[in-house]
Amino acid sequence: MRQAQEVSLEELARQVDSLREALAEGDIDADTLEGDDAESLISVPDRGDSSMADRAADRIMEFMDSIGLGEIAALLHTVLNFELFTIGGDTPITPFTIVVVGLLVVLTWWASNVLQRALERTFRARGVEDLGTMAVTKRLLHYLVMAIGLSIAITQIGINLNALFAAGAIFAVGIGFAMQNIAQNFVGGLILLVERAIKPGDIVEVEGRVVRVLKMGIRTTIARTRDEEEIIIPNATLVQSTVTNYTLDDTEFRIRANVGVSYESDMKQVRATLMRAALIVEGRMEDREPVVLLTDFGDSTVDWQVSVWCNDAWRGPRLASALRESIWWALREDGIEIAFPQVDVHFDAPVEEAARRFRPAFEPPS
Repeated sequence: MRQAQEVSLEELARQVDSLREALAEGDIDADTLEGDDAESLISVPDRGDSSMADRAADRIMEFMDSIGLGEIAALLHTVLNFELFTIGGDTPITPFTIVVVGLLVVLTWWASNVLQRALERTFRARGVEDLGTMAVTKRLLHYLVMAIGLSIAITQIGINLNALFAAGAIFAVGIGFAMQNIAQNFVGGLILLVERAIKPGDIVEVEGRVVRVLKMGIRTTIARTRDEEEIIIPNATLVQSTVTNYTLDDTEFRIRANVGVSYESDMKQVRATLMRAALIVEGRMEDREPVVLLTDFGDSTVDWQVSVWCNDAWRGPRLASALRESIWWALREDGIEIAFPQVDVHFDAPVEEAARRFRPAFEPPS
C-alpha cells in the first residue's frame, strides 16, 4: 500500500514539473486554467516524506478549498504548517503537530480512566476488596496505557523510537533479573485473580498447613491458621505448589481414623463395633454413610480404617478427635483389645538350662 502511494506521489510530482515547464515556455495559456486550481496544482509539495499530521492538514485544506474557502484555507494551512522548531535537525514541529499530539494524550488519558474503572468493577465482582491492591494495579495499568499512547503520539511527530525501545529492552532485562521474585509473585497474583481457584474465605492446605484465606493482594495472600496466627503467603507459592482447596466446589470432605486390633478378635464383631462408633459421632454428615475398611494385616495387629464425612473443614481436627474417642470407648465396651506392637521371645531347653546355671552369679548378695 505504501509503495503504491509513493508511486502515485512521484507521478504527481512529474506532472507538476511538466506543467510548470509548459507554462514557462508558453505552450499552455495560464488563462485557460482557473487561478486557484492552477496555483494549487503547481504548489503541490512532495509528500513522500510528510508525516501523518501533515497529510491530515493537507486534506483539511483541500476540503475547505472545495467549499469556497480557499483564502481562509490557505491562511490556515500556512499557520498550521508553520515550522516552530526542529527535533534532531530533520523533524519539524508545527502547530498542527502539537494539536494532534495533545489530542492523542487526552484520548489516552480518557482511555486509561475507563480501563481503571472497568478493572475496579472486575476486582469487586471477584471478591477482591483490598483497596491497596486495587490502587497499585490501577496505577500500573495507567502507566502502561499512557506509555502506549505517548509512544503513538511521539511516532506521529516523526521521531524514531527504535533506539529508545532497544535501550528500554536492555534495561528491562536487567530489572527483570533483579526483581525476579517480585515479578513471579505479581504474575501469580494476576493468575489467581483470573482463575478464581482461591478466594477470600476459602480453607486451603498449603505446604502441610491448613489456613483460611483472609485477603488476596497482587503480590501476597494473607491467611489465618487454626492457632489464630496470620501468615503472609507469596502468590508464587500458591501458583507453583500443590494446594488443596477444601471449599473449591463444595465443603464436603472425609475424616479417617486408623486402629489396630488383636488377631484373636472376632472380625465381624470388630466391624459392627467400629460402624456403631462412627454413627454416634457428633458433627458428621447424616446423609453420608460412614465407611469401615480392613486395610492391612500388620506384624502385631489387624489394621482397620474408619471414615466419616464432614462439611466444615475448619473443625476437621475436632471431628477426627471425636471419632477416635468414640472408637476407643466402643471397642472397650465390647471387650475388643486394641493391639500394639509386641515381640515374643522363645528360648530353647539348653538356653534355659544355661540361664539357670549362671543365675546365682548375677544375683546380688543378700
